[in-house]
Amino acid sequence: MASEATPVEQSMKKGSASLARRLNQRASVEEVVLEQQVLMCKAFANATRLHILELLGRRNWIAGELQKELGISKANLSQHITVLKTAGVIVRRREGKRVYFVLAMPEVKQACQLIRSMLRTRIQKGGRFFM
Repeated sequence: MASEATPVEQSMKKGSASLARRLNQRASVEEVVLEQQVLMCKAFANATRLHILELLGRRNWIAGELQKELGISKANLSQHITVLKTAGVIVRRREGKRVYFVLAMPEVKQACQLIRSMLRTRIQKGGRFFM
């Protein structure tokens, strides 16, 4: 099994020029963290991507399996995977001829579960949502 770059390394590669400029301009660590948080939250802001994260929280998936499970086109899955990979939320892992998608950080599963738990509690208590 080949070793994949860490999510931070992948994120740095994707936005290395922009990030390097900001770090060279003495941007604080908090500014970089906030930028990464925005990127991650944008990745979470789609029901299909949240479904992908839920599935990956259970086990690693091959692209064809994910596509079939989600009932979406290969092109659509590719777009969602690109967003999630760019945000550093998932990584590709090769095992022989197979390529699996894997959660990059276990905290992603925990964060999604926490948000769903908060929403369930709010709904059960008759809470209102803005729409």
